[in-house]
Amino acid sequence: MRKQYVLIGLMALMVQFAQAQFTLDGEFRPRTEYFGNGGNFTGGTFPAQTATDADEGFMRTTVRAAIKAKYKAETYTVFTSFQEVFAFGDRPQIATAGNGNFRVQEAWADLKLGASSSLKIGRQPLSYDDQRILGGLGWAQQARTHDAAVYKYKKNKLSLDIGGALNTTVDEVYNTSALFSYRDMVFTRVNTKGEKLNFSFLALINTFQDSNVDGSNKSSLLTTGVHAGYKTGALSLAANLYLQEGERVGGVDVKGALLASLLAKYKVSDKLTLGAGYESISGRKDDSAAFFPLYGTNHAFNGLIDRFYVGNHGNAGGLNDLQVSLATKISGLAVTLTGHYFTEVEDVNGFDGKDLGSEIDLVIAKKFKEFKLVGGYSHFFEPSDIADLPGVKSTQNWAWAMLIIQPKFLNTATK
Repeated sequence: MRKQYVLIGLMALMVQFAQAQFTLDGEFRPRTEYFGNGGNFTGGTFPAQTATDADEGFMRTTVRAAIKAKYKAETYTVFTSFQEVFAFGDRPQIATAGNGNFRVQEAWADLKLGASSSLKIGRQPLSYDDQRILGGLGWAQQARTHDAAVYKYKKNKLSLDIGGALNTTVDEVYNTSALFSYRDMVFTRVNTKGEKLNFSFLALINTFQDSNVDGSNKSSLLTTGVHAGYKTGALSLAANLYLQEGERVGGVDVKGALLASLLAKYKVSDKLTLGAGYESISGRKDDSAAFFPLYGTNHAFNGLIDRFYVGNHGNAGGLNDLQVSLATKISGLAVTLTGHYFTEVEDVNGFDGKDLGSEIDLVIAKKFKEFKLVGGYSHFFEPSDIADLPGVKSTQNWAWAMLIIQPKFLNTATK
């Protein structure tokens, strides 16, 4: 009798799968990094990330391990992913508990409202354009998600996303001690994509709340701007222009803070692409805080060693980033070499327009049949004003290697 119940259950599942699609995927992504002079530095005098003679290099291995399930029916799609991020050695071998880093990474439902619209609600990544302001931050092992609801409309070349989020804890006071957290958020993103021109408009309002007794101390920051991409023949261009107005956390005024960038790439041949770009991010002034890229994938910008805008430099003198790049293919290897030259925008701590250093980033990737290997090396050169100081190291280096395996456990859509 029990076997009959099992068969009936299996038949019911088969009928259901015939009418819907179910996929079960995984991810195993270990990354080993060597920080040649002690890693990213957060203390000391300006610039805070400068290595001193007391800093020593070290090696660290972290892992992202995830399992992802998607169920797609006629009128909705449900997605859940569970993830743990751990470092080699962060848990004693016979410990009875984990490291506390296991979590529901994503959990959302996308409800079909019509032929061209849907509502996506739940814990989800928000990733648009080049991820300068809103990005999934996939480089970080923990990645980035938002607890939000997003209305989506797409028809022909036009797409419209209107989203919002409200973060609460046990009461109405939500402590936001940093710009990476917020009490509530609303945004609108409009995109039109043609054969040559890709144009987007984004408006984002974040409200931050202090942890005082009644939670009345709130401040709101508006970030608005455009992203444009243009491609013709072998030439491709990408540009950003964003403005911030309002108040940062704690009521710090932001007046006309600006980010502007232009990146050009030219495909010389199937195996060689050359690039050049420039980005300027406004810094702190007497009457305004600096521009801050908020929830973008900041690792992809201003040098891979993450000297700027990754947990640091949030309200410093701004940044000018002049870069040149070369991408090529050698014996099945994808090789990218990028050089950066950094200067400061505003006069903060006497560094007005001065040299902030330069950086070289090398990335090598190799795809195999069922997995991928990626690695790189970055070297940062301190400006002479810093390198000549006593007790300061003139360079900072970082090397890394990462294995990416994304198994497909089950996919009923292919049957």
